[in-house]
Amino acid sequence: MRMQMTRPATYASRLRALILTADKFEDTEVIVPYFRLLEAGARVDIAAPARTWIGGEHHYALAPDLTIDAVDPAGYDLLIVPGGFPDGAPATVRDLPKARAIARHFLDTGKPIGSICHGPWLLAATGAIRGRALTSFWHDGVPESIVAAGGAWRDADVVVDGNLVTSRWPPDLPAFTRAMMSAADAYLAATR
Repeated sequence: MRMQMTRPATYASRLRALILTADKFEDTEVIVPYFRLLEAGARVDIAAPARTWIGGEHHYALAPDLTIDAVDPAGYDLLIVPGGFPDGAPATVRDLPKARAIARHFLDTGKPIGSICHGPWLLAATGAIRGRALTSFWHDGVPESIVAAGGAWRDADVVVDGNLVTSRWPPDLPAFTRAMMSAADAYLAATR
């Protein structure tokens, strides 16, 4: 099913969020945060390697708003890195130098990041999670990548470490989106 993502005429919040993904994404890990952010009045952009339709594990498809190469991370307040097939979106995004630079910008500046399932592979690839606590999907080498990058892997529905919010898989989305929105609200309050 192709989804043309909706856009409101106006935005009730100054929050600007960015979702980094690619083909073979986990549908709910993109769609649930996207609509939760829209509900809060945020502007949300989806960036992928190309501006062509990308497909999810459960047959949803969407058209990205921009390419990852075109992203200026300074223009966003919140980064979302969803998961997907191990050989799909998470691996594709992790291997892109610009995606790693975007994630590194958020880690270095203290802007909030929400990452779920295999998404933390990108965070581990930045080299900037040493000493940080994270969770992720518990197979496919994701926990090992976190530990190898100096992070501490935890098995919990959501792990919050400062500006970093991580979760394991789609059933954790309620806890993930609550913590993601709390981190975004705290960031907006601190940067008034």
